[in-house]
Amino acid sequence: MTDVFTKPELDRRTLLRRAAAVGLLATPAVGMLSACVGGGEEKTQDQAEGAKSDTNPLGVDPKAPLEIIIFNGGLGTKYATDVDIPSYNKLFPESKVAFSETTEIGKVVQPRINAGTPPDMVNNAGAGLMDMAAIVKAGQAQDLTDMFNAPSVDIAGKTVKDTLVPGAYEQGLFDGKPMVLNYAFTVYGLWYNAALFKKNNWTLPKTWAEFTTLLDQIKAKGITPFAYAGANAAYYQYLAILTSAAKIGGAEVLKAIDENADGAWTAEPVKQAAAAWAEIGAKYSDKKFSGLRHTEVQLQQNQDRVAFYPCGSWLENEQAKDTPAGFEYAVIPMPSITGADKLPQTAIYAAAGEMYYVSSKGKNPRGGMEFLRHMLSKEAAAGFTKLTKVLTVVQGAADGLTVSPGLSSGNELVKAAGKDYFGYRWPELYKKLDTECQAATNELMFNGGTADKFCDRMQKAASAI
Repeated sequence: MTDVFTKPELDRRTLLRRAAAVGLLATPAVGMLSACVGGGEEKTQDQAEGAKSDTNPLGVDPKAPLEIIIFNGGLGTKYATDVDIPSYNKLFPESKVAFSETTEIGKVVQPRINAGTPPDMVNNAGAGLMDMAAIVKAGQAQDLTDMFNAPSVDIAGKTVKDTLVPGAYEQGLFDGKPMVLNYAFTVYGLWYNAALFKKNNWTLPKTWAEFTTLLDQIKAKGITPFAYAGANAAYYQYLAILTSAAKIGGAEVLKAIDENADGAWTAEPVKQAAAAWAEIGAKYSDKKFSGLRHTEVQLQQNQDRVAFYPCGSWLENEQAKDTPAGFEYAVIPMPSITGADKLPQTAIYAAAGEMYYVSSKGKNPRGGMEFLRHMLSKEAAAGFTKLTKVLTVVQGAADGLTVSPGLSSGNELVKAAGKDYFGYRWPELYKKLDTECQAATNELMFNGGTADKFCDRMQKAASAI
């Protein structure tokens, strides 16, 4: 694995500075949040506790109710209702697990936090997710050290932490402490219909020249060569830009952005990547996509009206009900832009994501941590992959599974990449910068923007932090 994850934890001063810079310590919502927690140690609800044992290492009260809220998006929620809750209740049959789902995590959970009655475990995900740095700063997230140090539910001789893929544990560190479980191991790239490509004898590109040549061939067939959704999913495209930048200049390009280093956004690899993708937007996409949501563009791909679509490996599951028979999801890495890229063409953005945290102010934080421990069992992780077609951070949990075309393709991408995969954390650390980048990306791709304008705009926003 590349160096981008070697220093992911945030020291307290950095966390406070970043939180203040993106408005986390000044907005009315966070002001109410901070007022409720009273400094981070005060408990707003009576909290359940039981006796510790070999089968109950976290000391969960076996009769205490547990409340969880899951984001209902590309992964759905059946993994929670059909796999994780039954696993938890197998150990604690007298515990009533109250489950709810939402597409607007922030709108549902934030008022509960402000009122001092948060749910016990939250899947903080989706376009309306809450700023995780603010939650940690306000003392609302439970330190998960005990959970990660507890024995695995079904992998003998290993702690939960020992069962994870490299980098997964580190992705959830704040001030050196594990506050978040990033559960889904997501593979990103250019998704396409393998059946359509086979039918047309199109050769998958590895270089940028091969890529644009293929896009010309696709365009000649009356198919939009490339698309993404500008209305709510511009991060799909800025991910493509930054993936290309990392391949040109190495993973340190992304590390500099994470650390908000001076000139990180105006670095030459970022400019080169932005210029290359701006050309794709101008020549091979359509401005109408700027006003569409992700599912609308994804449906057009299912109808073979769009060829390439940048996204993560949740795509196949998200589109399951709209995917026609014979459509074969597959994914390739971003083509190499230059002949002297520091990372090989097979390098990919692949990282632990989909945040889950336990409320330190909930009624049953021990139960919340135990629920995460069950999610990280090999059996539950395999069940998640079966239902969602997405890998988890549990090593080997998908071994032996009969997998779908898209998941199989994603697995091959990971194998080909070897140690050359990377990621970044800046969107969760600087939420306003994330919003600015989506707008800047849409300008670059749909509204005649240039690489210089994109980089200068992002550097100005970053410098304000």
